[in-house]
Amino acid sequence: MTLSTWWLFILMTFVVSATPGPNMLFVMSTSARHGVRAAVVAMLGCMTALLAMMSVSAAGLGALLQTVPTVFEALRLAGAAYLAYLGVKCWRSPVQDRRGDDATGSAPGTIPTVPSGAIYRQAFLVAASNPKAILFAAAFFPQFINPDAAQLPQFAILLTTFTIIEVGWYFVYAVSGKRLSIYLQRATVMRAFNRLTGGVFIGFAAMMAAARE
Repeated sequence: MTLSTWWLFILMTFVVSATPGPNMLFVMSTSARHGVRAAVVAMLGCMTALLAMMSVSAAGLGALLQTVPTVFEALRLAGAAYLAYLGVKCWRSPVQDRRGDDATGSAPGTIPTVPSGAIYRQAFLVAASNPKAILFAAAFFPQFINPDAAQLPQFAILLTTFTIIEVGWYFVYAVSGKRLSIYLQRATVMRAFNRLTGGVFIGFAAMMAAARE
């Protein structure tokens, strides 16, 4: 892999990672609801799933999914069902006005806490819900790997580069979500935000379910 090939990979990955998707939406909405620390946990969950999927893609699962369409279809529909479930859950999330002290005596603007483990699991499942990430890695990464050189070091470089760029965009979305939290102190605004994010997740689910290879 030449230096020019690596820079081309950086450019293309930068554009692909910047595109809003379920992972970015989950990180942003987590930051808006629970703060940047919770968003960092969400990032870890998403990246764990992505790195695992790309690693198994390198091991040949991508070729298997292309060869056996029924396996891919089952994973795709399961992923769509989970995103739809998450969308409904967001839509129906309870809200409260946090502009002033509540009945428990909390300070104004207190951010409700959610167990880190629950956020990590949800983020992992959101990222893992799209089996196309496996096919993407199987189709995208080989374009930048020199078959005449050792492939494992090249794959490691590409995977590390992808991780840095992806996490960088996660932080951009997390900061955007944190800024949104200022406006989510009112119950009416929070309810609208929940329904918007829930609707987007359901939209992602519908697109995934309707997609065909």
